[in-house]
Amino acid sequence: MIQTKECEAQLSLHLYRVFAKSFKSVSEHAFMGSKMEGFNPTAFAVLEVLYYKGTQPIQQIGSKLLLQSGNVTYVIDKLEERGYIHRRPCPHDRRVIYAELTPAGEELMNTLYPKYTERIHHAFSGLEDKEKDQLIDLLKKLGLQAERLSPSMRK
Repeated sequence: MIQTKECEAQLSLHLYRVFAKSFKSVSEHAFMGSKMEGFNPTAFAVLEVLYYKGTQPIQQIGSKLLLQSGNVTYVIDKLEERGYIHRRPCPHDRRVIYAELTPAGEELMNTLYPKYTERIHHAFSGLEDKEKDQLIDLLKKLGLQAERLSPSMRK
């Protein structure tokens, strides 16, 4: 029994290493593209969230990107200075501030997002569509289980 638990633990460690290396390799495609366009990865990720999901409370942007709120505020400040996003207060709750793309930000993302999509597609080109669907299901299952087990991930 002990050997089985030890083998399972070693397999989990191996899976983690393979997963981390794969994630790093795939992420490089996204990061390189954002750098080529003059953005750091965090700034591009904020633009992507707003482009893909629409107007968002600033507090939720940080949690979607797993960033500290101070980091999000700094990035949003810089994107606002460049004219790509705009802050808008919530009419029903003064504590909530929304971030949204400006027309210039929308135009920028209309240009950049297809290139970004193609880079990500290229990064995953080693998988067939059926394998991508399987991987999506497995990663969701993994994430949900890990979240349930981790007290620090509870909301």
